[in-house]
Amino acid sequence: MAVITEEHVIDSVADALQYISYYHPPDFIAAMTDAYGREESPGAKQAMAQILVNSRMCALGHRPICQDTGTVNVFVDVGVEAKLNWRRPLQEIIDEGARRAYLLDENPLRASVVADPLGARKNTGDNTPAMVQVSMVAGDKVDITVSAKGGGSENKSKFVMLNPSDSIVDWVVETVKGLGAGWCPPGILGIGVGGSVDKCMAMAKSVLNEPIDITSLRERGPQNLVEEMRLEILDRVNALGIGAQGLGGVTTVLDVKIAHFPTHAASLPVALIPNCAATRHLHFTLDGSGPAVLDPPDLSLWPSDIELKTPDALKLDLNSLNYETLAELKPGQTVLLHGTLYTGRDAAHKRMVEMLNRGEPLPVDLKDRAIYYVGPVDPVRGEVIGPAGPTTSTRMDKFTDQILSQTGLKLMVGKAERGAQAIDAIRAHGAVYLIAVGGAAYLVSKAIKASKPVAFQDLGMEAIYELQVEDMPVTVAVDTEGRSIHEMGPARWRRG
Repeated sequence: MAVITEEHVIDSVADALQYISYYHPPDFIAAMTDAYGREESPGAKQAMAQILVNSRMCALGHRPICQDTGTVNVFVDVGVEAKLNWRRPLQEIIDEGARRAYLLDENPLRASVVADPLGARKNTGDNTPAMVQVSMVAGDKVDITVSAKGGGSENKSKFVMLNPSDSIVDWVVETVKGLGAGWCPPGILGIGVGGSVDKCMAMAKSVLNEPIDITSLRERGPQNLVEEMRLEILDRVNALGIGAQGLGGVTTVLDVKIAHFPTHAASLPVALIPNCAATRHLHFTLDGSGPAVLDPPDLSLWPSDIELKTPDALKLDLNSLNYETLAELKPGQTVLLHGTLYTGRDAAHKRMVEMLNRGEPLPVDLKDRAIYYVGPVDPVRGEVIGPAGPTTSTRMDKFTDQILSQTGLKLMVGKAERGAQAIDAIRAHGAVYLIAVGGAAYLVSKAIKASKPVAFQDLGMEAIYELQVEDMPVTVAVDTEGRSIHEMGPARWRRG
């Protein structure tokens, strides 16, 4: 019998992580294209258009779909009769594959994993360790599913211990209603039911990797309770009107997946894990004949006739911001940015606030300027910057009032909604919050014409960069009066 070696696993994991960084699964592209064709909300439709155009660009250019290239999740089913020549723990073997993938010169992937989460939170530099789940199964092969899970959707994971008589469907719908748009819809909901707390969460994560088949399920009709629940959750969640990027629309989820397992008679554990518009996963089987062979998908799967229409977009000069100009912006309006744009995420904001509290001058003058919540991928092959999509803005909410009041910052760019604390600060200081499309990082990066680090270089991808942008497409999310498109949009498209 053929032997499965460490190198078979390492090479296959490394190749798979590179593959999924720039190729969406074909079923996801088909589902998103179908949703784009049915979408009635202009804002949501344009967000989907950017996601699809970005996906095709990444497939052609072999660059990451999203700047958040995810934590590595690897599900391994080891056949009990498989012949293995492994001398190291599987965790170490998989970590070597992940390390190779994330440090590949031709397409470096962003390192997002930090060690010592309770203390220094220092970046490991190569995105290891991977999150590994192992099962022993029948057979003589090793089946591996590799996925890359972004932090925005991971942060929206939920768990509850319901009473056995409670409605799972009602809990899921109400929970999604409260998630906001930080998980970058439209995407997929993974639901685990039963087992124990840990088993339930693992099932919800694993089931996200199953093929999208909700349309065929609806066409043939549900044949059991789980299929009935999938359809009911899909329809009720989409009726919430959240829409792509939370802008309001008819499609919020593309599919709902449910896995279940026997549980204690007194318990009903339920886990919910959403997958974002940067859904990335791949399955392969090792039989001892060598590493997995990963054939590229047919590029005809990607629609090539989608237009990014911005005929009514307002061009905004970032070098001449003032209250009068910003006061004219309205929620839902499309804007094209020109000029100087600074970057800054959680770590940079924390450090800036600490400096302000000590009475120290900041290394950049933010008066009448704009800041972009982003942690870009490193550039390659003459790029000015790598894929540079927005991060979830609510993490900056607690810093917003102090930054606006003490620096004179006028404009912020990120993704998803802002909380009440941030909206109050935006209104009080006459600022504006804009959103770029999450899941369109490579497309967004093409609007960045120059980039240089100007502060906090020790923070790596969280350093402050000075960008020069041209025609960077964004949407007004919160205006100077505190009106939010993430409240207005879903309210308009909510059904029932």
